[in-house]
Amino acid sequence: MSAYVDQDLCISCGFCVGNAPEVFQFDDTGKAEAIAETTEENKDVVHECADGCPVDAIKEE
Repeated sequence: MSAYVDQDLCISCGFCVGNAPEVFQFDDTGKAEAIAETTEENKDVVHECADGCPVDAIKEE
């Protein structure tokens, strides 16, 4: 499984970066991006980030 951030929807709120910095970071434009694959160890927090994103920009594939 992997996470993807829809750059067109992202409002740079920082929810995902703050909760899962091992998976998400801000890119050069200030939008969040996924930098790592979802693993067994972080899948719960990635799912939490997807559910908590205020604009539903995080997709899980």
